[in-house]
Amino acid sequence: MTTRPSRELDTFDNPYPGRDYEIHIESSELTCLCPMTGQPDLARVSVTYVPDLTCVELKSFKLYLWSYRNEGAFHEAVTNRICDDLVAVLAPRRLEVRAVCNVRGGVTTTVVVKHKGETGDGRHEPG
Repeated sequence: MTTRPSRELDTFDNPYPGRDYEIHIESSELTCLCPMTGQPDLARVSVTYVPDLTCVELKSFKLYLWSYRNEGAFHEAVTNRICDDLVAVLAPRRLEVRAVCNVRGGVTTTVVVKHKGETGDGRHEPG
């Protein structure tokens, strides 16, 4: 496995696909550039999900977060994209992505994106 930033998320088989259980991942290494000022924005990101058939491999998730480092994007967009990318690769039963953005100008922002699994007709319901 590489140690370069990458948007590729690797997975492995869920060892207990018949059981609902939560996986919680946290990282303080989400960095992107403010599209207005070009200054770095830092955030702590946490992901909580109930896997279905697959789980995300942690090193690939770390490299995935690193891939935002030089990208100009608002945290609202990045948090939603992280949710979409994880849902696309995992098809989880439930998933929540939370980004707590570091204080800038005396303001702290928290962005929370939720996803519920399939609705029974093959469509995925947003949280």
